[in-house]
Amino acid sequence: MLAIEAHGLRRTYTSRTGWLRPRRTTTEAVRGVSFEVASGELFGLLGPNGAGKTTTIKMLNTLLLPTSGTARVFGHDVVRDPVAVRRRIGYVFGGDRGLYERLSALDNLRYFAELYEVEPCEQRRRIAELLELVGLDGRERERVEGYSRGMRQRLHIARGLLHRPDVLFLDEPSIGVDPVAARDLRRTVADLADAGTTVVLTTHYMAEADELCDRIAVIAGGEIRALGTPGALKARVQERDVLEVEARGVSETELDRVRALPGVRDAAVDDRGSVQLLTVQSDRGTELHARVLAALDGVRLGRVTTREPTLEDAYVAIVAEAERATAGSVGSAAASTEVPA
Repeated sequence: MLAIEAHGLRRTYTSRTGWLRPRRTTTEAVRGVSFEVASGELFGLLGPNGAGKTTTIKMLNTLLLPTSGTARVFGHDVVRDPVAVRRRIGYVFGGDRGLYERLSALDNLRYFAELYEVEPCEQRRRIAELLELVGLDGRERERVEGYSRGMRQRLHIARGLLHRPDVLFLDEPSIGVDPVAARDLRRTVADLADAGTTVVLTTHYMAEADELCDRIAVIAGGEIRALGTPGALKARVQERDVLEVEARGVSETELDRVRALPGVRDAAVDDRGSVQLLTVQSDRGTELHARVLAALDGVRLGRVTTREPTLEDAYVAIVAEAERATAGSVGSAAASTEVPA
């Protein structure tokens, strides 16, 4: 049996703006999302902010009702049988919410074990197992307010596993976590998948998704734009070269000049503190060094390197292609419409 089946999921939000002449605004956050997740699979859901990742997750774990479409978790419909779905799932979200800081980790887990209706005779053994799994044994009697961000995230995972869920949703669990703690979290997630737990992971860290996920879906504009293994997604940009340029002062003007160069498929700038990293994707074999540097005339430049494409490059290409398709569609239905209230 499949762990998750989603078919044509849609979620529309309606809000009112204005006072004298109020308008009702309708926004489609998720537009017909469909995918399946096998039992025991580690499935990644990637996308930019506002793409519909969290909305999709919340529909699957019964926190939001779909406007249309259907979803099942181990055969249980998320709308018609939400109680049965909740018994089969755990939900872990990034950030500091969801824990009681004035309590110890042990008391937090005891409290949530009662909420999850874990049998009293099993609670002590189950909590001890989870504290060892997430590496918090020996620190469980300390107050959570003294925990680091990584320790809190590991406690979140322990909380989500108390009732032995068949599916664990991890919504950006490593956000704001330092590299060492993030590595420990990845190891914990991998161990869960190896033990047979179905994991659905959302993240903005491509290296994390590449390392962990069996398959990945990329969502943009509320729609699934690509679905496959990390290797299959990377193959989409295998016939490209990637040029990276460290710079200071790259504006939209210079970026547009680079994008207009023959052979350039995409170009983006990532701000990294006081330095910018310009990444240029081009058709394989295109000689770009001199032309890119000429297009950046007047910009302070640093290191210039060429490398093989990564999952992040494939992700950027997929999202950019989706944005171009959306911008170029003439007469298509808009994501937001306004009508008189």
